Amino acid sequence: MKGITKRWVLNTFGVILIILFVLIAAFAAIVQSFYYNGIFQTLNGRSSELVNMFNEKGRFTDTARDYVENFPDKELMELMVIDDSGKPVITSTGFTPEKDQTMPDYTAALDSESNYADWHGKISSGENVMALTRVITDRNGKQLGAIRYVVSLEEADRKIFISITLVCLIGILIMFFIFISSTYFLGSIVRPVREISETAKRIAQGDFEARIDKFYDDEIGDLCDTINYMAGELGTADRMKNDFISSVSHELRTPLTAIKGWAETMQLDGFQDRKTLEKGMNIIIKETERLNGIVEEVLDFSRIQQDRMVLIMDKTDILAELDESIYMQKERANSENKHIVYEEPEMLPPVLGDRNRLRQVFINIIDNALKYSSTDGVVNVGVELEGTDIVITISDNGCGIPAADLPKVKQKFYKANQTVRGSGIGLAVADEIVKLHNGTLDIDSTENVGTTVTIVLPTIQEKKEADETEE
Repeated sequence: MKGITKRWVLNTFGVILIILFVLIAAFAAIVQSFYYNGIFQTLNGRSSELVNMFNEKGRFTDTARDYVENFPDKELMELMVIDDSGKPVITSTGFTPEKDQTMPDYTAALDSESNYADWHGKISSGENVMALTRVITDRNGKQLGAIRYVVSLEEADRKIFISITLVCLIGILIMFFIFISSTYFLGSIVRPVREISETAKRIAQGDFEARIDKFYDDEIGDLCDTINYMAGELGTADRMKNDFISSVSHELRTPLTAIKGWAETMQLDGFQDRKTLEKGMNIIIKETERLNGIVEEVLDFSRIQQDRMVLIMDKTDILAELDESIYMQKERANSENKHIVYEEPEMLPPVLGDRNRLRQVFINIIDNALKYSSTDGVVNVGVELEGTDIVITISDNGCGIPAADLPKVKQKFYKANQTVRGSGIGLAVADEIVKLHNGTLDIDSTENVGTTVTIVLPTIQEKKEADETEE
């Protein structure tokens, strides 16, 4: 017995047991008091008859003898007549009284101002009795003798014992039913918790297909649903991570293969073709830049995950950065027979931002637009001022994103289309950079129609107004 069961036995079952024990003890005391008090009241009532009787008659002994002989409750109690010297002289049983028996009630009655006292205990024979003695005096207060009433408590004790036994049996039955119901209840908690624990261990060891059967539609059931959901999400994250590793490995392998191939070619004996040499060096430089971009993207993602990305914030001309980003993608678009359409506005307010990081966002979004566009595809770039925000829209007429994948495309490692190159973290990095500039990046897409990315960045004027409001 351990865990929840042990705590329940010690804390709950133990408390209930103590409460029942206290209640039974209190019941026993009340029942005993009820019976004993009833007997005492009977004895006290009988003894009250003696006052007038002995005051009206003559000799104490004769009167006492008549009283004993005519006493109607001889079967219920024993009467004993005690003379003025303290010796028993008559009993209602007809037997000679024991002269050496102790009579605490008689002794107490002699010292009492009310001339009577009661006592209960065991007599020399071992019988449990209750006794009441009333001292008889004449009109001058002289002691004439005493009458002692003795009642056996054996019958009362038997009734008390039966009552207590019945209550104890009821208490045992109550404890039994509590134990049975609680055992079932504890089982309904412990069994699912054990299964949850075992399943959690399997999940921790990498078995993301493990699931918990839902036992009840309550908090335990909610916990089962949550853990099952967690396992599903961990499985998805694990698959995305593996896909990311595979994608990055492929992305790294492709330029490395090209670099290695051209380097080996240029090492061949007799290699003198200047034109081929220049082509090879250009490819090596281009692929090296591509490698550097992949590594930087991964490093940026790592920095964002660890909250270590530092932005160099300065007044930035957003149009200049966007124009340079488009220019850097123009050659690629032309080589792939794709088109970038951009009409630059005359003037826009500056933003407070990191120019290199903002350029990185624009390049990433335009790169994605070209990547997912087919031959002769068109990428439209638009910029406008809405209030105090600059809104940049980059749209394409490519393959689009399925509705089921759209909410997840900004998640780390997620790739909606596994057939297209890329690590799956570019959008996640871009989204985090825009957030660090107090802006938003939203994606709207329709499958087989195209995708639109909207970037909203606050201008410096808006930031100043916000600062004045805070002050």
